[in-house]
Formats: sequence, C-alpha cells, structure tokens
Amino acid sequence: MAALGRHERLQIMLSGKELEALENWRFERRMPSRAAAVRELLRLGLAAEEGLVTRQVIKSRDFGVLDPDSEGSENGPD
Repeated sequence: MAALGRHERLQIMLSGKELEALENWRFERRMPSRAAAVRELLRLGLAAEEGLVTRQVIKSRDFGVLDPDSEGSENGPD
C-alpha cells in the first residue's frame, strides 16, 4: 500500500443492494478489485463535477482518484 502512495484507509458500509450495484458495475468493466472500482467511481464522479471525464487506465495500480503527480504532494515524500 505504501508503495502506491496510499496512506489512508477509508471504510464504508453498504447495503446489500449498493454492494450488488458496485459488484455488477465492477464485473461489467472487469475491474481487478472492489477498491479499484470504488477509486474509479470516485475519479469519475470528481471528474464529472469538473467536466473532465476520460478513461485510459488498465492496471489496478492505475485506478486512482487524483492525478498521480499530485498524490504525494500533501503527504510528503514516499
């Protein structure tokens, strides 16, 4: 986890229907994990707010919410 610059853990509770919707969305897109799916949904939601929706990621480590260049700036060096 530290190698990816992800130092914070986020825990959420979902209803059965919410989890089913997440899993369906994830499997339709062949996402590697629930965490990757949640990060991608966050990225899409944030990008939609800014009108910047693009899709170019493939590997699990590429599914992030923020631009990789800006992720380490607040937490200091990795």
